Amino acid sequence: MNVEETLEALRRKALHDPALKDALLATKNHPNSLGEFCRISTEAGFPLYDMDVIEYGESAYASMKRSTNGGGENSPLLEGEDDAYEMFLYELGTEGPLGCL
Repeated sequence: MNVEETLEALRRKALHDPALKDALLATKNHPNSLGEFCRISTEAGFPLYDMDVIEYGESAYASMKRSTNGGGENSPLLEGEDDAYEMFLYELGTEGPLGCL
C-alpha cells in the first residue's frame, strides 16, 4: 500500500475503533506529534514513517499547485494542503474526507 492508501485504510479503521481514533487525535498534543502518530499507526497495522507522510503531503501539494493556474508562482496559496498529518486529523475529527463535509 502507498501512503495515501495506508492513510485512508487507517482513517476507516479509526472511524470504527473509538480507542484508535482518540489515540490518533491525541497525537496533536504530543511533543513529537507526527512521530507518535506514525508509531500508533504502525502498531495498529498500518506502517507509516514520518518522512513518508511529509513527502506524500508535499508531493500532493506540488501536484495541486501545478494543476492550478498553470502552476506558476501566481497560483493561489493552498494553505495547509501540504500537511498530510494535519489534513488526516481534520478529516478524522469531522468523520469524513474533505469532499464529504
